[in-house]
Amino acid sequence: MIAPIPASPASSAVPDSKAAQTAKSFEAVFLGQMTQMMMATVETDGAFSGGHGEEMFRGVLAEKLGTAIAAAGGVGLAPAVLRQIIALQEGSAA
Repeated sequence: MIAPIPASPASSAVPDSKAAQTAKSFEAVFLGQMTQMMMATVETDGAFSGGHGEEMFRGVLAEKLGTAIAAAGGVGLAPAVLRQIIALQEGSAA
């Protein structure tokens, strides 16, 4: 869940769901990319190697892990991105 955003003096409206969804999607993509970079450092040889199938679907797994982490609350990136989106919509840079 996205943490509530304190209302700024310029806007007391609740952030629209499209902006909140965009921020959450950004966090999911970011986490997917980070997960993919971490998975690239893991050795895949040995008895439990997934072979070519593992190589092919590693990116999909990283993307799904990023989405799952973001859906479970993420790492706090979405609220910061949402504040920036709102600031840009209001015409001020935060």
